Amino acid sequence: MSIDLPTLSSFFAASPFMVDLGVQPTAVAEGRVTSEVQLEKRHQQHTGQCHAGVMATMADHSMGAAAQTLAPEGTWAITAELKTAQLRPGKGERLVCEAFVIKPGRTLSFTEAEVYAVSGNERTLVMKASATMALVPRKD
Repeated sequence: MSIDLPTLSSFFAASPFMVDLGVQPTAVAEGRVTSEVQLEKRHQQHTGQCHAGVMATMADHSMGAAAQTLAPEGTWAITAELKTAQLRPGKGERLVCEAFVIKPGRTLSFTEAEVYAVSGNERTLVMKASATMALVPRKD
């Protein structure tokens, strides 16, 4: 399925949770999606760092979108399995997620993502994620 940035933006806008978090796609290519979110107080946990759930959700949705770019026509990519590893505290002005497909398939796609905290010109890897995406028939 060929997906351009306006189409990908509409996918993100159709997900109320992504809208609530403020996560937006910034780039798309075959099997790859980049997204970002401007960090605000509402994204923090009691320690002052970004909540791991924000980063995991961002990675999950971005990996699903990356899988969707290679999904067979008439299917949706949905998460079947998700694993995350928080490497460092998520502190910065914004988060950038780079998601990509490792192995596309007809019924399953394997994906990975890296989430970076960005402050000025400094970019720090804060989370690695992987997910298996199930490719299921659309019912629309």
